Amino acid sequence: MTTPSSPTIVAALTDIVGARACLSGADTEAFTIDYRRLYLGKAAAVVLPASTDELSRVMAWCYAHDVPVVPQGGNTSLMGGSVPDDSGTAVVVSLKRMNQVIEVDAINDTLTVQAGVTLSAARSAAEAAGRLFPLRIGSEGSCQIGGNLSTNAGGTAVLRYGNMRDLVLGVEAVLPDGRVYSGLRALRKDNTGYDLKQLFVGSEGTLGIITAAVLKLMPLPRSSSVAFLAVASPAAAVALLGEAKRTAGQAVTAFELVSRPALDLVLDYLGGEKSPLAESHDWMVLIELTSGTDADSLDQTMLQLLEAGLEAGLVLDAAVAASGTDALAFWRIREEISDAQTRTGGSIKCDVSVPLSRIARFIEEATAAVHALEPRTRMVVYGHMGDGNVHFNPLRPADTSAADYMGACYTQVSHAVDALAHAAGGSISAEHGIGVAKRDDLKLYKSPVELELMWQVKKALDPKNLLNPAKVLPVAR
Repeated sequence: MTTPSSPTIVAALTDIVGARACLSGADTEAFTIDYRRLYLGKAAAVVLPASTDELSRVMAWCYAHDVPVVPQGGNTSLMGGSVPDDSGTAVVVSLKRMNQVIEVDAINDTLTVQAGVTLSAARSAAEAAGRLFPLRIGSEGSCQIGGNLSTNAGGTAVLRYGNMRDLVLGVEAVLPDGRVYSGLRALRKDNTGYDLKQLFVGSEGTLGIITAAVLKLMPLPRSSSVAFLAVASPAAAVALLGEAKRTAGQAVTAFELVSRPALDLVLDYLGGEKSPLAESHDWMVLIELTSGTDADSLDQTMLQLLEAGLEAGLVLDAAVAASGTDALAFWRIREEISDAQTRTGGSIKCDVSVPLSRIARFIEEATAAVHALEPRTRMVVYGHMGDGNVHFNPLRPADTSAADYMGACYTQVSHAVDALAHAAGGSISAEHGIGVAKRDDLKLYKSPVELELMWQVKKALDPKNLLNPAKVLPVAR
């Protein structure tokens, strides 16, 4: 079958969603470039359905006419997974109009939302009912729940609450041929066969388009205690995390590692804002405790932890947030590192995870490998050390352009870091997904059996390979 022309596609889909919700030409441009402006494509049309029924009819028409479809949430992907290629044949489906909070069930501790609800709106809806939806990432104002699920988003609270895969009870999804999988069940126990919802979580829109979800809610913490501290080394940070777990137990909510180049970069980006610590240190940790107890008890637990760390030589200096304003300032430093890199340009993003017991050695070996390739590279290393996820992002030397550094070093650095993570029993993608950027690398780190099984699932649900094609899965051998 010959793929229909763009005018034909626009006319057919306009009949389904209306003229204002079917964009073409220059109106599609905002939907065809990724967050970091590294991946630029073209679209035959951009469709913004207002309901699952509209999306079902859009998908059925595209399937019948062999038109590729690229699903898109908030378009905050870092791996190029949410934009079309440059052929101009695909339809981009944006979920931004499907943005209703359907139900907050404070008794069952569940939140049911459409996929286009932003993470910030979901968190606000939970908090209005005295509950917590614990996913926390820097792009929460623009990223959407459907995208969070399709990429199995993690963030800064995974240590305590888990990834999106752990926070979802049910999903509704439209399949490539337009059929609707209706699984919006708010049950914590449902042992009736395959857990089909998990097929869609982390699949990056290659198996179906999530349209709604039932999410888990937690008690809203009564108190929090936040500290920004210097540690002797990554190994000392790992040891301190162990002490934190022994001292505070489940109250340990976040444990974030920050290297000195990462801190220097973000402070400059924020306009010369000062570090919470008086002196410079090579390695720092942001730690947050949250609890249902009173604030005084939690602050005492934090002080007990810091005293133990100082006595053991793990902690070199510390600043404890004296107010909510202080805590927000500490967190702003951590959360703006990513945007600081994007603004600077020339950052090689290696989102890896390594077993906690091997993470310090990995950082040491990976740093040495990068410096062997370019000794002047700034080692922007930070991330969710509590769950083994390190954003190991070598940054161009200050006197080298982004284009020159990326051209000379990107492939070698990326492969060297990924190889070391894999050798340590880790993963080349902890929370950013695969998209286009890491797609072909999977052939190096996934076994033939794993790749074959992934392709079998893809072919079972999307036999025409029309849904987010050329994403995630490398071409089969």
